[in-house]
Amino acid sequence: MPAAPTPTPARRPSLRPRIAPKTAVAVVFVAALFMSIMDTTIVNVALPSIGNQFRVDAASVGVVNVGYLVSLAVFVPLSGWMGDRFGTRRVFLFALALFTVASLLCGTANSLDQLSLYRIAQGAGGGMLTPVGMTMLFRAFPQQERMRATRVLMIPTAVAPALGPVLGGWLVDAFSWHWVFIVNVPIGIAAMAFGLLFLPDFRSERAGRFDAAGFLLAAVGFGLVMYALAEGADQGWGTPRILTAALLGLAAVVGLVLVELRIKDPMLDLRLFKDRLFRTTNLVSLISGAAFLGMLYLFPLYYQNAVGASAFQTGLNTFPEAIGVMIASQIASRLYPRFGPSRLIAGGAAGVALCMALMSLLTPETSVWAARTLMFGTGFSMAHVFMPAQTAAFATVSPAATGRASTLFNAQRQLGSAIGVALLGTVLAGIGTVTTTAAGTPTANLTAYHAAFLVASGLAAVAAVVALFISDRDAAPTMVRKTPPAAEEVLPGTAESTREPAPTA
Repeated sequence: MPAAPTPTPARRPSLRPRIAPKTAVAVVFVAALFMSIMDTTIVNVALPSIGNQFRVDAASVGVVNVGYLVSLAVFVPLSGWMGDRFGTRRVFLFALALFTVASLLCGTANSLDQLSLYRIAQGAGGGMLTPVGMTMLFRAFPQQERMRATRVLMIPTAVAPALGPVLGGWLVDAFSWHWVFIVNVPIGIAAMAFGLLFLPDFRSERAGRFDAAGFLLAAVGFGLVMYALAEGADQGWGTPRILTAALLGLAAVVGLVLVELRIKDPMLDLRLFKDRLFRTTNLVSLISGAAFLGMLYLFPLYYQNAVGASAFQTGLNTFPEAIGVMIASQIASRLYPRFGPSRLIAGGAAGVALCMALMSLLTPETSVWAARTLMFGTGFSMAHVFMPAQTAAFATVSPAATGRASTLFNAQRQLGSAIGVALLGTVLAGIGTVTTTAAGTPTANLTAYHAAFLVASGLAAVAAVVALFISDRDAAPTMVRKTPPAAEEVLPGTAESTREPAPTA
């Protein structure tokens, strides 16, 4: 502003209604996260129809998912630096636009090659959406309100994976496979419009120089490892293609660790793992996520292949998990300040392990309500794992490091999902999902599914044990029972600036 006392013309007030940054971030991020998470399960239902139209077998059509997962793994590490360098608002809206446009292109693809290419673009957008969105959310909510912020995330996290098969089955049956992608478009456009109007910006004080070596090693390492995990169970872990991808990927990851620990401004700040609370909660999240998301992969396979249920019926049997999460999220948020994360997570993971162990007793003759009850119990227990772990993980992370911490947290979550699916898929392939009766008739081999459920139960039990090493004392800043009054526009005591778009003249 000039020092002279010359009066400046009064600026007309904006006709645009003002929305608190917390509300704006929560609304946009929930919509985007819901769309991104649902996309991972809704597409699986459409794969047979896609294969039929393009006249390719099941193994070949799998490239539609593999390309997406590899692209996701490549762009998750890049998201933290981009948010700090260009501003979270700009990067988030760019990622949302990319995901939405790519979804539309997927829905209009005329060949498998086109569809695979557009899915790679979709994965790039999805890889940036979640880490940058989580950074905005945790910068908008002070530490004493982090459980409230995490409760917001439970809506898309719980509902989207369960709704995907139901909605996908209906869209494929009633219309065509194209609509499992096109359904993202109106959600993306609405979220974009709302974000352009109301989403604030959060910048770090400095983003540092672009870590080219770290990006290349992360892209090669995570991309090849994700490819090996996605395809290993189907193609065989000993096949040259999978073995080469796994070894090269692991070598690149080792090189990434060595490089990132030596430079001043790494793309992946692995030094954050020196913080015992951040390290332990990430480990619990990885193991429990592998168990939970592996089970969400296994359960539909069991019902469709062993029981003979339709995709729509399978989705209905899976959906009680979402109801359990939504109900428990209200309870866990109230128990967290009193009991702390360690006991809540350990108890929740133990409940997940019990429910999954009981799933190993399911047979085609078992009542669907028994299976739905177990799914409800799994979701109810899992909410006591996800919510406290995600809240506590950032308790000792500085505001300036939130973007980098969010990148690491989401990277391990994607890795946990891939590990869970790969591990349970390997169990199924190793035992064999089909057996032959004495009369020579092929039938489902329930032993394979039961063994996989027990492996998932074992993973959850390990997570329960690791949770006992979480320090409630370290998580104390997030355990405040009453939220003190605070300004909505600027977070007190932080280095970040919260800037809303300038009012229109």
